[in-house]
Amino acid sequence: MALMGEISTVAYERKDEDSKKVVQLISEEWARLIRFCQQLGHGEIEKLKIQDGVPVMADVVREKVKFT
Repeated sequence: MALMGEISTVAYERKDEDSKKVVQLISEEWARLIRFCQQLGHGEIEKLKIQDGVPVMADVVREKVKFT
């Protein structure tokens, strides 16, 4: 488990203003939040607490379920 603020090997690609691909490392905490959102599927995070630039807690999380 990574310490708060420690950089993980998780990376994402984005394009800068010159349309060049840029790979940027993100902290393990951000990677966990992204995975949580992917697993949530549909819903909302009402309160997200951030400390030292990384997410530390989601206070209110609602999952939405569609029956159609």
